[in-house]
Amino acid sequence: MTDFRETRTSQHEEGRTQRIATFKATQLIWLFLGIIEAIIALRFIFRLVGVYADNNFASFIYGLSNFFVAPFLSLTGAPASGNMVFEFSSLLAMAIYLLIAWGIERIVYVIFYRPKGPVSVRQTIVDNHSNQPAAPSLQQTTRTQTPNGTQQTSVTENTHISPPGSV
Repeated sequence: MTDFRETRTSQHEEGRTQRIATFKATQLIWLFLGIIEAIIALRFIFRLVGVYADNNFASFIYGLSNFFVAPFLSLTGAPASGNMVFEFSSLLAMAIYLLIAWGIERIVYVIFYRPKGPVSVRQTIVDNHSNQPAAPSLQQTTRTQTPNGTQQTSVTENTHISPPGSV
């Protein structure tokens, strides 16, 4: 027979799943903003460089970005030289969408985020030594700590386990 010691640790924290969901929601907001900003930035660069609108990729970007830039097109003029256009409205749209996304992200964070609460840690230790005639023992320890570590409660239970086949 051999000696063995097995330690299993589990951790439970109040509100953890809600914090994770809030984090994922805010990350999705930033992802959507990044996609919109990239499309509008490509439009701005294409218009600034004078990319031909007959190009398939350029027409796709112009068509996709028109939806987002259309509300801002009539706000300012767009100085042009030949095929090249400096579109202030695209830059303005990017700034406005950034502010809107930031506001939505803050609202989601304030409404749904829960601060970190006490953490409950449960540790189970199983000891079995071959030179001991007694049965293996099971020791369970539970600790609860606040995030700043000021409070701690420990409860330890020792239980002897009967070997299989014994009564």
